[in-house]
Amino acid sequence: MPLRSAGVCFAMLLLATLAIAPVHAQDVPGIEICTVEKTMERRTSCLQSNIDFLQKTITKLTLDHQQKLDAANRQIDALRTGVAGLQKALGDLQAAQAKMADDLKKKQDAPPPKDTK
Repeated sequence: MPLRSAGVCFAMLLLATLAIAPVHAQDVPGIEICTVEKTMERRTSCLQSNIDFLQKTITKLTLDHQQKLDAANRQIDALRTGVAGLQKALGDLQAAQAKMADDLKKKQDAPPPKDTK
């Protein structure tokens, strides 16, 4: 039972602390409906806030997309380098295979060595 009492006391203390703590309003950036503003100054300020929000959003998205494009271009360059290396290796293997085929054909076409007995 003492453990349960301690838990209840802790919960009550937590609730009391939360009830006393001041709650601050936060201005969440976003698009606001400016037509509800009555005065021209407040409406202009609201519209300017919307413009600032949209410009920040566009700038952030532009930077994010540019970073993605740069990463994709780096990956494309790495893949091109890899393909060039594979093409060179394939060319070397084909040249070696052709040389071996020529050597084999020469051995087959050559007359057998004569026995000198």
